[in-house]
Amino acid sequence: MVTLPAGPTALAAHDWELFAGLFTDDVVLEIAESSSGVGTKTQLLTALRKRLNSAISVHHGHMPEIEITSETTATDVWAMFDSVTPPAGSEYPVLTGFGHHHEECRLKGGQWRISRLEPTRIKRETTPPHEHSRW
Repeated sequence: MVTLPAGPTALAAHDWELFAGLFTDDVVLEIAESSSGVGTKTQLLTALRKRLNSAISVHHGHMPEIEITSETTATDVWAMFDSVTPPAGSEYPVLTGFGHHHEECRLKGGQWRISRLEPTRIKRETTPPHEHSRW
């Protein structure tokens, strides 16, 4: 799989074209903690741009558990960590999260793409924006 390994890099670099290319056009997003009404690929990209464009963020995906379910499909689970520090005056809190990305992927045109994404956090810590610094 080459999907999630590029995802953390794309998010941290704010490379939205690379990030968008990781998903099928009909991706199913099951993001329980989203308050942005994320349901489509376009909505996901819009919400992430709004939240991350001016933030310092770190995203890690590691320890993959990959199951090839057919010649063109696979499922995977990745342990994940993310940290997002917004700029001063932001409406968003500082976020530190630990959990997993659950994915279904399809091979099309020689490229594995995420067709279903369900991130889950085991632990989520937030700090009000006025209680942090950006280093």
